[in-house]
Amino acid sequence: MSRAEQAADQAARWVLAQEEENWSEADQAEFEDWLAESDGNRTAYLRLRHSWREADRISAQSRNHPEPVERGEYRPPSRWYVPVGIAASIALALAGAYLYRPELLQPATEQVVGDSYATPVGGRKIVALSDGSKVELNTASSVRTVLLPKKREVWLDRGEAYFEVAHKDGQPFIVHAGNRQITVLGTKFSVRRDGDAVTVSVLEGRVRVDEVEQGLAVRSSVIVGGDIAIARGPATLVASRSEQKVEDALAWRKGMLSFDQSNLGEIAAEFNRYNTRKIVIADPQAAGLRIGGMFPSDDLDAFVRLLRDAYGLKVEETPSAIRIGS
Repeated sequence: MSRAEQAADQAARWVLAQEEENWSEADQAEFEDWLAESDGNRTAYLRLRHSWREADRISAQSRNHPEPVERGEYRPPSRWYVPVGIAASIALALAGAYLYRPELLQPATEQVVGDSYATPVGGRKIVALSDGSKVELNTASSVRTVLLPKKREVWLDRGEAYFEVAHKDGQPFIVHAGNRQITVLGTKFSVRRDGDAVTVSVLEGRVRVDEVEQGLAVRSSVIVGGDIAIARGPATLVASRSEQKVEDALAWRKGMLSFDQSNLGEIAAEFNRYNTRKIVIADPQAAGLRIGGMFPSDDLDAFVRLLRDAYGLKVEETPSAIRIGS
């Protein structure tokens, strides 16, 4: 049996073990150790888990029954007898399902039904979820939430949100942001989307950031309190022991923007997230000016006065924009 076949067979044991109800933290640790042994283990497990759940869904839909709720967690193979080669049996069953209704095996989309929350430009909102968790939305942000008996999920469609997650054994809390998936059990962290870039800042606890392709996690990074992960495309940069940067990143929760020698072009873009009246930088020299400090996000006038009085920049104001130049 090849290494890939061994991984698939072991993954099948984990998938079948999901029916057990008395899943423990020790079981979870053993399972995660196996996943961490190789990317092949993780890929085999995630593919088989996805296919197994799809098979359940197909069976339910073919009988005109609602989709079953999410299954429980997974139990280690030492407590199950599973014949060698069971992965091949599962694959054959899924092949039959595909022939019956192939469209049902397509990756799930983000078109989920649940509660939706949003903020306008310059707005903030705190949402108390039914599981005891809290979501704080930053300016021009929107999320959707689905809370199930075995899984809690949030889709960050745009903007930024801060999460205080209530710990629930056997109920992971998952945030989807573009092609990134952030999984936690109980912690405090924020997630921000800027186009295809996703930034995760962890205040307390521990989270896993997965890159997702066609519903499967292909690369993962684990970050803890004081860490920031910045993901774009296939790359994820992790800045460890960055407590001050995390605090600065979360200054918006107090209505402030914090900068550490950022250039004026970046600062203007950040202010523009919070205000309908936009800052326009007229030339590269002004855009490259480095500035540090903390400023109210909704007080453009005070910031513009600083640029004019302290840095000698030229300011032209209109009802819709503020033009800054050297």
